[in-house]
Amino acid sequence: MAPITISAALKKKILSHLKKARKVDLISCYLFYLKEKFHLQPVLFPRQKKIYQSLEDLISILEKEKQLWRETEIQIQYDEQNVNEFTKKIYICPFTGKVFGDNTHPDPQDAIYDWVSKCPENTERVEGLRAKRFYVSEDPEVIKNYIQKEQANVIKTVFSSAITGKLFNSKEAVIEDFKKNHIKSMTLEEVQNQNRFEIEEHFLNFLQDHLKEDKVTAFVEALAEDKAFATYLKKWLG
Repeated sequence: MAPITISAALKKKILSHLKKARKVDLISCYLFYLKEKFHLQPVLFPRQKKIYQSLEDLISILEKEKQLWRETEIQIQYDEQNVNEFTKKIYICPFTGKVFGDNTHPDPQDAIYDWVSKCPENTERVEGLRAKRFYVSEDPEVIKNYIQKEQANVIKTVFSSAITGKLFNSKEAVIEDFKKNHIKSMTLEEVQNQNRFEIEEHFLNFLQDHLKEDKVTAFVEALAEDKAFATYLKKWLG
């Protein structure tokens, strides 16, 4: 293949990496080069047991497949006794808007189960019994809606996490929760050395293409042009 050119700035980063690390073999160094050149930031999505090239790729794919968030409507019933400024988590009846707060009821989850199982507005049935379906939210912006006094119940569009089912006030809030709680960053070397998780197709094709022998050879030849790498190349190539 054609020779590759490594910029002076990237060579400086590679050399710094080699000096900081105790032992770096050729492939590890090459993976570092790929990470820096292509700005790779792999992430693991444990729910799918799959590794993606970047968080942005993962979010884009999940949004296209409608596996990240769902738009839904909730009734908001003002209830000063059950929600206040100290409430951190609420349980919401989807049929009436009745709400139970984590700080105003000794067992809000049991309370919402009991409520929806008897709610006259609940016309959903599972094997002849009222469906025990309800919403949960820890988003302060959603909780705030139940504190602000309204003259009558209102309908509001919110977003539920396709992963946890929890409600959020906006798509952005769902995505921030996803970034914080549902992914794990990985190094490119960790990706290469593992066999527990599937690698997303596009990312796998990228790795297979760039780990071909001729491309690794071209990388070595590019480093060989700089005397600063002579000691390392001698160790790697024997």
